[in-house]
Amino acid sequence: MVAEDLNTPKGKLIVIGGAVNKGDEEQLNSDSENQEFFEIGILARMLKELEGDNARIEVITTASEIPVEVGTQYITAFNRLGHTNIDVIHIRSREDTENEEYLERARTCGGVLFSGGNQLRLTTIFGGTEFIKILLRRYDSEPIVIAGTSAGAMAMSNTMIQGSSSKALIKNEVQLSRGLGFIKDVTFDSHFVKRGRFSRLFQAVAMNPVCLGIGLGEDTGLLITDGSKMEAIGSGLVIIVDGENIRHTNVASIGDKEPISIENLNVHILVQNNGFLLNERKFLASY
Repeated sequence: MVAEDLNTPKGKLIVIGGAVNKGDEEQLNSDSENQEFFEIGILARMLKELEGDNARIEVITTASEIPVEVGTQYITAFNRLGHTNIDVIHIRSREDTENEEYLERARTCGGVLFSGGNQLRLTTIFGGTEFIKILLRRYDSEPIVIAGTSAGAMAMSNTMIQGSSSKALIKNEVQLSRGLGFIKDVTFDSHFVKRGRFSRLFQAVAMNPVCLGIGLGEDTGLLITDGSKMEAIGSGLVIIVDGENIRHTNVASIGDKEPISIENLNVHILVQNNGFLLNERKFLASY
């Protein structure tokens, strides 16, 4: 009998590349076809992964500049799927994270969904707080579902892309910072294909090859179980950038604003039902 790995998280992560983004705000797609897929496909999968019947979902819109509108849209989307045990936790400051009602809701919910917006708002408001510590402990020890879309997905890992310029593979044009820490050795990027963010993920991986780069397309995501087993879900592409076998890069020896070279950067492209094993760095054609 194989001993249970005590370091294996009991919770599940769902990281989503986002739907249509209006300005700097993550909103559910107003296009009926894509919205239907997003709601019936990805949000329905979140409901399927929840433990128990009618488990409570808390939506956290802290990253957004229009939190009321975004929260209402998610409530409407889940209601369309027949799930009504859902509400929004209105956290706009670090002081709000100390609200005992919010802490209790974090302790008792079945799932949490972080909306899109600005990922730096998530890390600066939640980093080191009791609220995020509760969710991290529960993710390690309980079958809670932690989901994030767009900025909410980018903030899930230890290493987070904070921002970048439009310049491709130029040293120090990509800024990295610490994320919320639900998963390590991964860097997520969102709206990946539509916004052509390949170069900044390549640079992020070259700067830290131990971190697997994961580019999430819109209406697309990953379901992550056991902290390392990844299943592609949704209608688009997930791009995996693996720097483990890089043989050469000049990133450490060049000066600021100089171009970066990389040899033997491995790239995998996943669609729905493909998988990837993080610990083994292995592509799965069928999950």
